[in-house]
Amino acid sequence: KILPESEVMTDSNRQKHDALKGLERPLRLTRLGMLAERALHSFWAFFSVLIFGLSLLMLGVQDVLGAKTVQAVGLAMGLAAFVALVFGLRRFVWPTKSEARARLDASLSGHPITALTDTQAIGANDAASQAVWQTHLTRIAARLKGAKPAPANLQIAAHDPYAFRYMVLLVFLVALLFGSVARVASITDIARGQGGALVAGPSWEGWIKPPAYTGKPGLYLNDLPTGELRVPKGAQITVRLYGEIGALKVHETVSGGPDPKKDPQTDRAAVSHEITVTQAGTLQIDGPGGAEWRIVLLPDMAPEVRFDGDLVREASGMMRQPFAASDDYAVVSGLAEFRLDMAALDRRYGQGTAPEPRAAIVLDLPLPFTGDRREFNEDLVDNLSKHPWSGLPVTLTLTVTDAQGQSASSQARPMLLPGRRFFVPLAAAVIEQRRDLLWSRENAARVTQVLRAVTHRPDGFMRNKSAYLMLRVAIRRLESGVAFGVTTELQDQIANALWDIAVVLEDGSLGDAKERLQRAQERLAEAMKNGASKDEIAQLMDELRDATKDYMRQLAEQQRQDGGQDQQQTQSGESFEFSQQELQALMDRIQELMEQGRMEEAEALMRRMNEMMENLQIAEGGQGGEQGEGQQSMQDLKDSLRDQQGLSDEAFRDLQRQFNPDGQGGENNGQGGDQGKQSLAERQQALRDELQRQQGALPGAGTPQGDAARDALDQAGRAMEQAEQALRGDDLAGALDDQAEALEALREGMRNLNDAIAQNEQQQNSGEQGQSMGRDSANARDPLGRSNGGRGQVGSDEDLLQGQDVYRRARELLEELRRRSGDQSRPEIELDYLKRLLDRF
Repeated sequence: KILPESEVMTDSNRQKHDALKGLERPLRLTRLGMLAERALHSFWAFFSVLIFGLSLLMLGVQDVLGAKTVQAVGLAMGLAAFVALVFGLRRFVWPTKSEARARLDASLSGHPITALTDTQAIGANDAASQAVWQTHLTRIAARLKGAKPAPANLQIAAHDPYAFRYMVLLVFLVALLFGSVARVASITDIARGQGGALVAGPSWEGWIKPPAYTGKPGLYLNDLPTGELRVPKGAQITVRLYGEIGALKVHETVSGGPDPKKDPQTDRAAVSHEITVTQAGTLQIDGPGGAEWRIVLLPDMAPEVRFDGDLVREASGMMRQPFAASDDYAVVSGLAEFRLDMAALDRRYGQGTAPEPRAAIVLDLPLPFTGDRREFNEDLVDNLSKHPWSGLPVTLTLTVTDAQGQSASSQARPMLLPGRRFFVPLAAAVIEQRRDLLWSRENAARVTQVLRAVTHRPDGFMRNKSAYLMLRVAIRRLESGVAFGVTTELQDQIANALWDIAVVLEDGSLGDAKERLQRAQERLAEAMKNGASKDEIAQLMDELRDATKDYMRQLAEQQRQDGGQDQQQTQSGESFEFSQQELQALMDRIQELMEQGRMEEAEALMRRMNEMMENLQIAEGGQGGEQGEGQQSMQDLKDSLRDQQGLSDEAFRDLQRQFNPDGQGGENNGQGGDQGKQSLAERQQALRDELQRQQGALPGAGTPQGDAARDALDQAGRAMEQAEQALRGDDLAGALDDQAEALEALREGMRNLNDAIAQNEQQQNSGEQGQSMGRDSANARDPLGRSNGGRGQVGSDEDLLQGQDVYRRARELLEELRRRSGDQSRPEIELDYLKRLLDRF
């Protein structure tokens, strides 16, 4: 059925009307967005000026600047706001409904609003065309049902190229965090013009800022109720008065000044008051809106310090005295004072004369660089070996001070001033005469006589000729001083020379390992006789171990050079053969006996060890053949590593010549250079073949260390093969990378092989029976009858610092860092560096 044309058009118009009616909400929101967009683009500068001015008022700028300056700034801000407002009004255009419809239509796909308002141009009388048109309108109406508002463009970067808005936003955020809206009202107190009347009545503001060391927050007096107010001593009170001068006055008795009741001139009518709290009292603000507080001081206790353990002294003279300090707020400084204890001094020999006056030894106590200083434990570390009081009775007193200037001291602890111990008798005699010379210049003649007597017949006991000649020179210089007068400069010079001589006599300038070993044995024997402390014994034993290790390494090298044919025989024609692990156990037993005070047994065992060392034959590689193979494999790998490094160096030089043909070696380019690369590739191939041969003879198969060594060498072989291919392809850069990988894999393989050899030797030593010192065959014990299990290999070339050695050395370094960091006379840059080291370790 074909409907009349008038009825069809009516249905179409109704459909359009219904569809457009459904767009009222999106159109309204789109228009509001356009309004916000145009207002922001037009008035952003005006809003920025207003917010900036408000932020300054919240921060209290008007309280700092003078009235004229505030008026000038306010006038400039007002003018800027007026200009920005006029500019915005001229630019702003109110969005119309048709503009909003066009914005919404443009945001939709296919402009459906425009399509909906179109009319049918052709086929209006054709029923089929009308049906198609009706279907088109239905689809458009359905699409408009899900229409959303067009987004507004709120970006103003194009209008603000210098990002002034971000600066305003930052100032406003700062004002919100650190300012106060209440400060804005104080702008009404600013005088209009010069000497004009104020627009508001008098007002005031006040703050209390506690000392920084207390860690307490500041207080705003306007928010505090009147009455008792507890503040720490040294707090800073700031009071600012606004309004007519003289309308408000401040009275206080907390600063220690004159009493305002007795001295009317102390009534203060100034604009700003800065008061430092030194005592309890009152704070009063007289006038309209005034207040009064009773100030009470918070207790600030004196600090405390005490000794936190016994003094630790090492043979080198380094001392470490633990201490503990505390305070209710923080300890800011500390001192350690050594004073000569004349009452405990043995006034004989050089000390029989009156001593020359010397100031007490004062050291800075180390304090924590970071963390809480209210309670802490530290160590006073220093070396006072060269001081004239070294070895003499002194008293040590610790003193700490807090930020308030209060001090506290510990009890005086009597002790002998720690210093280096000299165990060689001649060195100890020289140090004793040095001490007498520094005690008093009147002892100079006596010192020369004693030293001449000591050096009268030096043959047999003074083996160091350099030390002897140095000592004779010092004696002659001192004798000249005695004849013409010993000055302070000469006294110090001779004392320094005697110290150097004693050190040479004690340590020696030894290059031979055997002589160094003998010297270490002698020093340890002297320590046994003189009753050395545990720390000194431990240090001397470490020195003996190092000297023994060097001597055995040198002896083993000599045996390898001689092919193992020559042996050092004892007088009875016998030889001793034992491993470094057995020797280590023997020295451990000697140290244990010395620490227990069983010196006779330790001396007997020490003599036995010395006899064994004199008739020593190194048990190199044990009794089995696998360790010998392991040492040979290790040597082969070292040769391969050296050859690979040489190949890498030559490849690098060829690469340099490629980039610098005119430089040194440029004549090797061209054909000769190609031949050189071919030669490097062939040598690389030969080195890879040699590595494969070495892998076939590698010991330790089946063990974790041996398998790890094989895996590392397999990786080295693959890297060598890649390097060879790169060399044949004239890729020197790639060859260098592959050769570097091969070098690293070789080193890893050598480390794993060394671990495998050490593990195998440990297992063999644990199961050996019938050793030279009669160990228990059933229990596999060491020469002293102790179980030998779990000690591991000792004396390897790779054992640089292991076990207790590494901790001892680390402790020494840490103590030295603390000692230097506590010396406040050092440069600031050095103290900062030491602080970073201590923070890290």
